[in-house]
Amino acid sequence: MPDAGRLGALPWLWLSAIVFVLDQVSKLYFENSLRLYQQIVVIPDYFSWTLAYNTGAAFSFLADHDGWQRWLFALIAVGVSAVLVVWLKRLPRRGQGWLALGLALVLGGALGNLFDRVAYGHVIDFILVHWQQRWYFPAFNVADCAISVGAVLLAVDMFKSDKSGDRHD
Repeated sequence: MPDAGRLGALPWLWLSAIVFVLDQVSKLYFENSLRLYQQIVVIPDYFSWTLAYNTGAAFSFLADHDGWQRWLFALIAVGVSAVLVVWLKRLPRRGQGWLALGLALVLGGALGNLFDRVAYGHVIDFILVHWQQRWYFPAFNVADCAISVGAVLLAVDMFKSDKSGDRHD
């Protein structure tokens, strides 16, 4: 059995796997349940389920291009995922909870959207937040939620570290 200290924070990969599975299962459910852009109102004027495809990045950045962006974003996701795994491995097993949690969430979300890009050529989105029929936030998915929460946790971890380099959990 490998030395637990040499694994660093890699045991947090279980969370990345859970995020990935929840993301893929939810995407398959909505893809099989809805037609493209069909909306099911959950909370009138605020929240709906819908089916949308995003060939771009966040907020549909570069979505209107020829398709080359699919591979660019896939390559970026592979690179970021590799960096996150190495970062988790190098973290001490204990004392870095917020950081490890944030990294694991971002990794799971990145892998979920990477799978979509490679397998389908687009990311499947299904969560639609809006205000009446006047303002719509771009549709998103479980992977996007995990990436966002993970990024907030990484910021919290960064700001809670004191100047001497000591970390407190």
